[in-house]
Amino acid sequence: MTHSQRPASSCTTAVTIEDFRRNLAAVRARIAAAADRVGRDASEIRLLPVSKTVPEDRIRTACAAGITQMGENKVQEAKRKAAALADLDIRWSVIGHLQTNKAKDVVAFADEFQALDSLRVAEALDRRLQPTGRGLDVFVQVNSSGEASKFGVEPDGVMGILRRLPSYSCLRVVGLMTLAARTDDEARIRECFRIMRSLREAALQEDLLSDGQLSMGMSGDFELAIEGGSTCVRVGQAIFGARSTPDSAYWPERSSR
Repeated sequence: MTHSQRPASSCTTAVTIEDFRRNLAAVRARIAAAADRVGRDASEIRLLPVSKTVPEDRIRTACAAGITQMGENKVQEAKRKAAALADLDIRWSVIGHLQTNKAKDVVAFADEFQALDSLRVAEALDRRLQPTGRGLDVFVQVNSSGEASKFGVEPDGVMGILRRLPSYSCLRVVGLMTLAARTDDEARIRECFRIMRSLREAALQEDLLSDGQLSMGMSGDFELAIEGGSTCVRVGQAIFGARSTPDSAYWPERSSR
C-alpha cells in the first residue's frame, strides 16, 4: 500500500466542529506535503469535500467548521440537501454521472458539474440553462483507466468533444476530471494522471478550456494526483469519516446508464 492509499477504516468520523477542523487540517497538511514534493504551491490546489451519504445535520456542522463547498454524486441526494440547507452559503458541485432527464435539477441548484461525458448531456444542460441566463462551470470526465465499468469519454475522443462544446454557450468548460484506476499499483495510477496532463496540454494549445483545471484524486489517491498535476481533489472519507455505503452505489456501472 502506498503512502496515499489509506484504508477507509483509518478515517476518523467527524461529528463536532473540532472533529471537522482536525480532519481538514490533516488533509490540508497532506496536500501541502504532496505539493512540496513536486515543487508546487499548495494554494493552487482546491480541496472539494465530498458529502455523499452525509446527513444534513453533519453538513451544517462541517459548514460551521469552515467548509463552504460540497461535492455530491447523486443528483436527487444533492437536490434534497441543497433545498434543506438553502440558508447556508454552500457551493454545490455534482461529480457523478448524469442522466439527461435530471439536467433540470442540476441547473436548479448546482454551481459546477464535473461529470460531463457526452454531447447529449451538454445539450440537455445548455437547453435548461438558456432561459435562466445562467452559466455553469463544467469538467469533461475522462475514462483515463480504460476500465469498462467507468463512465467518461475515452482519451482519444476528448479533443473531439471539446471542439464541439463551444456550441453550448451556457457551459464554461473549465477543465477535465477523472477517476484513476482502482488498484494498489502506483505506476498504473500515475499513468492515469499522466494521460490527463497530456490531454490538458493539448486542449490548452487549441484554447478549448477556459481554465486548465484537472480534477483528479480522491481520499485514497489524492496525494499521487497532486504529484501528477491535479488542481482539484475530491475528498470525502478523510474529512467526514468512513462510509458504510459501498462506492459502487455512487460510481455506478456503465450498464446502469
